[in-house]
Amino acid sequence: MLLAFSTFDRRTAYFWMASTIAPRPVAWVSSVSATGVINLAPFSFFQMITPLPPTLMICPQTNSDGSLKDTARNIRETGEFVVSLVSFPMVQQMNETSFAFDAGTSEFEQVGVVAAASHAVVPPRVALAPMSFECRATSFTQYPDATPPCAIILGEVIAAHADPAIVGEDGIIDPHRLDLVSRMGADWYGRTNSADNFSLRRPAGWAR
Repeated sequence: MLLAFSTFDRRTAYFWMASTIAPRPVAWVSSVSATGVINLAPFSFFQMITPLPPTLMICPQTNSDGSLKDTARNIRETGEFVVSLVSFPMVQQMNETSFAFDAGTSEFEQVGVVAAASHAVVPPRVALAPMSFECRATSFTQYPDATPPCAIILGEVIAAHADPAIVGEDGIIDPHRLDLVSRMGADWYGRTNSADNFSLRRPAGWAR
């Protein structure tokens, strides 16, 4: 089955890519506008880039009219954001913050998400998240140049907050304790707390 991506519109390409490039971790991104309005929104176009300097990437898609989403606009204006990871008990609140509230509405207040002050940036973090990364934007690129449908944002992690409960007795992060939510295709989600998870050792002689 050959898929001619060059003939696809945006929606069709999204369907095939987002439904098969999975699971994808969910970044619950908090930001603050230039006028001080706090925003919280989830994005599954998200990944780590490098541990040195520690850098994350989020790629908010544009609105249907081509304008920037509140998150992208806030980051472009202030240069700061926080990525909180989503554990299974928080999945309903995360989903509710994906609603397109007015730009003057704080999703923290509207949805009832508990906020906590960050250490080094203005945007608050999600207090009950198992892990939160405070970031300063190092790159903001709208891609591609002609009628860009997304913003590619790189942020250097300058501080982080971890729930001690996610660390096992061996000192390693336990995926069952972490219990993160991941995005699949359409309305499907996954979670790291699964009996189907397994460990796999590197090949013998592999240098760490």
